[in-house]
Amino acid sequence: MSRKVMHICLSNGWGGLEMYPSRIIPELRRQGWEAHGLGLAGSRVAASLVEAGITPLTVASRGQALLRVGRLLRYLKAHDIRILHCHKSSDLRLAALLVTLRPSLRLCFTDHMGVTRPKKDPYHRWAYGKVTRLFSISEATRQRNLAAFPLPPGRIRRLYLGIDPAPYVPRLTETERRALRDALGIPPGGVVIGVPGRLTPGKGQAVWVEALAGLSEHYPALTWHGVLIGGLSAAEGSSEAFVAELRDRVAELGLGERLTFAGFRSDLPRLFEALDIVCVPSRNEAFGLTVIEAMAAGKAVVGADSGAIPELIDGETGRLAAPDDPLAWRDAMGELAGDATLRLRLGEAAQKKVNAHFTLAAHVQGLVEAYADALVGAS
Repeated sequence: MSRKVMHICLSNGWGGLEMYPSRIIPELRRQGWEAHGLGLAGSRVAASLVEAGITPLTVASRGQALLRVGRLLRYLKAHDIRILHCHKSSDLRLAALLVTLRPSLRLCFTDHMGVTRPKKDPYHRWAYGKVTRLFSISEATRQRNLAAFPLPPGRIRRLYLGIDPAPYVPRLTETERRALRDALGIPPGGVVIGVPGRLTPGKGQAVWVEALAGLSEHYPALTWHGVLIGGLSAAEGSSEAFVAELRDRVAELGLGERLTFAGFRSDLPRLFEALDIVCVPSRNEAFGLTVIEAMAAGKAVVGADSGAIPELIDGETGRLAAPDDPLAWRDAMGELAGDATLRLRLGEAAQKKVNAHFTLAAHVQGLVEAYADALVGAS
């Protein structure tokens, strides 16, 4: 049986979806699969595939890829690649065409976004009709996928994402941790509460800022400092208009001395060590990779009670709050900020849960089992 797969991601963006192929390729290799890639020339996706140890095919655009179908088919045949794996719905046109021209190919598609609009018109019936396996990254997205896609339930499979927990295990000395806090402008003493993620309206930072203002008023005895972790420019994936609105609101609420805009950071595993509480107030996460990263770091997490986040944390491993309710966020943060023992207990339980259920090795094992299943003609 051929154990080779081509990942197709024709995107110029850079988010969780685009990072996914390069994240899993080393583990695919460890589990005995050879990965190939197709990306846009000059894109960060293509560069990340090179960094992961493969030389991808590249095209200038999706249109050019369609014009080079013959070249792609020859490449697939020469390398005996029988599995295609897409990550953007806009790439399915190409992949479905390849399968149409070579019916022995099997097509997998991961819905990273949690589609909500029905896709049952003639075009989508044709394109998704070529999909052998559709992976939903949470039960919440699986339920949406069952309603939205023109596929029988047996072809739609929940497959939770995963991470390598090792980089998130705390390793800084107390001196190093103090130095990191100093570099972030965090004053000595008190509880540090952070929100990692792109600064865009859907990620919920505005509600969190309102909740911090309430924390200051309702829990005056608490000493705390907030940290917003995420790019401050469009080039770093954030909304510059939204960043400006946040800065203005922080100033209006008098929180300027108690909140740091840390900007984009590539050292998130270490940055978690500077935090005591991690908040993920996203309104509608299809999975919540940041949640399990914080859990792997042993942090007490407050997550939005929406999307897939309630599948990741519960009362034993963290706290949930309605994404549009600043008072609920205020009280969840107030409870954790006032109880170091509780934070420790929740963090330890969260770390164990990630190791048991949300590792990259377990995710890829499920993935390659599905690939093998597809090759033997399961439907």
